[in-house]
Amino acid sequence: MIKYLIVILISSLVSLNITGGYSGDPGEVYAIKLNQDEDVSSHLIIEKDGIRFAIVALPYNKQGGFIKFYDKNIFINNKDFGESRITIKNTSMVNLSPEDSIRASKESKIIRDALQTFSTQYKSNLNFSNPVEGIISSRYGKKRFINESPRSPHLALDIAAPEGTKVIAPEEGKVILVGDFFYSGNYLILDHGYGLLSSYSHLSKINVSMNQLIEKGEKIGEVGSTGRVTGPHLHWSVYLDNTRINPESIIKDNFLESIL
Repeated sequence: MIKYLIVILISSLVSLNITGGYSGDPGEVYAIKLNQDEDVSSHLIIEKDGIRFAIVALPYNKQGGFIKFYDKNIFINNKDFGESRITIKNTSMVNLSPEDSIRASKESKIIRDALQTFSTQYKSNLNFSNPVEGIISSRYGKKRFINESPRSPHLALDIAAPEGTKVIAPEEGKVILVGDFFYSGNYLILDHGYGLLSSYSHLSKINVSMNQLIEKGEKIGEVGSTGRVTGPHLHWSVYLDNTRINPESIIKDNFLESIL
């Protein structure tokens, strides 16, 4: 009986903490109101009507648990994003040879290092545009199966479009990585400032160069099918503080107003 009451008490406290505190869905961003004396200059800060808000990324892999932002705990809800199953006929792109495995590993480190970039040259207001006109072929968060084998979840937005379709910068930024990679094909990363970055995979053509400053709406490349793909599309990832967030959310009308 005592054990039963303890379980009920703990469950009640957790529920109270979730419903009465901070909580959000995985892959989204959360705006935390700051006190005037709180210094969080290492984070993306948005100010509205004289009030400052810290924009915090909610990690996909922390579902059912808490993350800590200074003295505040944020609960990450559990969410079923569904699943995505694709078949890649070129099995050498799935079961890698030793040489390809070494290449992919080296390239993964190059990308990880680039994503550690933190600059203050730009500051986004999270009013992103859609980078390409097309049809969403795979949404953020889906459990991924390749040739029936489970893989890492799909933490990006896939937009299918004809080969050569124009891809634009959804926000101003700076090109911090350009390359031809095993998995991603022709690939680039834009730095939007304060830990906010975006990447573009499988391009048929890249129209920008390293360290180039890019205006919002400027053409950065064209849709392609380079790297490991099943057809032409843009694989678009957005990162905040090295956490992949849902790109589809930040292109919604009045997104910023909806979270403040």
